[in-house]
Amino acid sequence: MKQLTDNLNRLFAEFTKDAALQVENGNKAAGTRARKASLAIEKALKEFRKKSIELSK
Repeated sequence: MKQLTDNLNRLFAEFTKDAALQVENGNKAAGTRARKASLAIEKALKEFRKKSIELSK
């Protein structure tokens, strides 16, 4: 679980940085990276949910 949360924190940081670059500077490449990070976040959150449910049983 610790590894999953650490990975999620890293992904959120990457997403936040790239999304800000896109919004503030109009950086299209950063927008692409932010969208890619959002997909990775979605996948990691699903994995977190799955592990969390297993641990609560």
